Amino acid sequence: MEDWKIKIAVLWLVYEVAGIWIGLIEHYIPGFVEEAVAQTTPEMVLMLVVIEMILPVMALLTLTLKDSINRWLNIIVGIVFIVLLPIGIVGFPAAYLPSLIVIAIVQFVAAAMIVWLAWKSKPKA
Repeated sequence: MEDWKIKIAVLWLVYEVAGIWIGLIEHYIPGFVEEAVAQTTPEMVLMLVVIEMILPVMALLTLTLKDSINRWLNIIVGIVFIVLLPIGIVGFPAAYLPSLIVIAIVQFVAAAMIVWLAWKSKPKA
């Protein structure tokens, strides 16, 4: 197995773990979870589950897909997650933003490295 595939798979898991921490921080904000749950619809939960399941699935696909498909899929999905990144910190109280910014930086670096590693990989024909 090529080194770049392992690195990208691990980076997808780093992105996922950082995202889990955002959910954990929500539980420390008084009243935040209760308010969020009150406004949540089943469709919103489904959308969140689908988005969050893409990350571990990408880790698996990175290790199993052919190089040419793998390369472009990681580039495209990595860019999509970079674009979606600011949505994860919208609505949080200002006092908690420094913690969320640290997490967002980790996620941004992981996604940027995914795109970069996939871009510079040499696909086999």
